Amino acid sequence: MSRFRDPLRLGFLASHGGSNVQAIVDAIPQVDPWAEPCVVICNNSSAMALERARNAGIPAHHLSGRTHPDPDALDAAIAEVLTAHDADLVVLAGYMKKIGPRVLGAFPNRIVNIHPALLPRHGGEGMYGLHVHKAVLAAGDEFTGVTIHLVNAEYDRGPNLAQESIAVRDEDTPESLQARVLEVEHRIYAETLRRIANGHLDLDNY
Repeated sequence: MSRFRDPLRLGFLASHGGSNVQAIVDAIPQVDPWAEPCVVICNNSSAMALERARNAGIPAHHLSGRTHPDPDALDAAIAEVLTAHDADLVVLAGYMKKIGPRVLGAFPNRIVNIHPALLPRHGGEGMYGLHVHKAVLAAGDEFTGVTIHLVNAEYDRGPNLAQESIAVRDEDTPESLQARVLEVEHRIYAETLRRIANGHLDLDNY
């Protein structure tokens, strides 16, 4: 059975705006919190995610191919920072890079990601942001939605933890679909993390 400390310590990996980081932080009550954001790591030094972290008083680090040109050294540095900040769970929030073997080994079944479609549809390398919503519309799907899944060595192939669907409208554009899916993301990510924190979702069963 998954057993975590109370509150659950969350280490974030982000790439751009960090709106899911913000939504999760905002969903944690100040009185009797169920989680504690302990660090945000970003591979983009100018990303809004880092500013959001600093504004919330969360330690923020830029780690990327610019700081560590060797991929193995970067992988090791990310694992080291997450471990140094005593993260229980690693939360991907718009992180665009593949997770390396050192981070996967340091946090087995303890890395979660959110994807803006109903996996296994429209997942895999290159399927992010508007690319996903364009693919949904091009396929003529009647429904799309959000998937939260565990992370393994392959893009978007880890076991699903939660999904929620929304109907695709005739008038939808990739941008309108993205906006409606993002609303679901902001709610369901925090809800799922809370289920993990309180033991209602046991990661060791996946």
